[in-house]
Amino acid sequence: MDTEHIPVQQLTALLDAFSLKHASSMLPDLLETTDAQDTSHREFLLAVLETEVKGRNERRRKRNYSAAHFPPNIRPLEEFEPDELESGITAAQLSTLKELSWLDNRGNLVFAGPPGLGKTMVACGFGLQAINNGYTICFEKMINLVKILDTAETERAAGFRLRNIRIAQLIIIDEIGYTPISCGQTNRFFTFISDTYESSSIIFTTNKKIVDWAEMMGNPVLTTAMLDRILRHARCYSFRGESYRFKHPDLYSTG
Repeated sequence: MDTEHIPVQQLTALLDAFSLKHASSMLPDLLETTDAQDTSHREFLLAVLETEVKGRNERRRKRNYSAAHFPPNIRPLEEFEPDELESGITAAQLSTLKELSWLDNRGNLVFAGPPGLGKTMVACGFGLQAINNGYTICFEKMINLVKILDTAETERAAGFRLRNIRIAQLIIIDEIGYTPISCGQTNRFFTFISDTYESSSIIFTTNKKIVDWAEMMGNPVLTTAMLDRILRHARCYSFRGESYRFKHPDLYSTG
């Protein structure tokens, strides 16, 4: 069979029939490279399949990024300078956590400290790292999560978002303690944590010390039970030092 005269359109149509869309779109380039480098049939087949896998992974990454609902202008962990803080999280700890073994083990992270020290930036950095490694992520500020929990049974959008959050492999809950919550909201938040803490990893950022959460949530007994679940598989980091936001305003710019 004279394979050199098989129309490219026929080959791409066959790839499309098997839903190999990424390999189909790149086929002309792959054929050109094959002809130029005189590659073997096996090498060509490998290139076709690798192209498809790479395309699917990138499509999945973009879909997961969109579903995460990150705040604007998040940055990779490499742009954070932990040595500039008096304490909190070290470069060595960041490097170890970037391996994401804690995420595979359903572990939690707690970043505590005053505003402006980079807690949210680091949390989102881990979220970005996780997405790039194929995990599903959901980010919500505490005030928004509470509203979602309040309205999930009556508002379709809130119910849909809550379902996505519950099945995410990593949940980031940002700014716990910045606004008070009611007794009913504390009950719903406790139920949410109880339902997810063993099936997902959670990153918490908070401006409150852990010992102050009970006062913030208004129910010491329930808060103690919730913290028992959170901290059972958690690593906690206390951020202190000069405001990271003031020293690096470019990293927080949304422009």
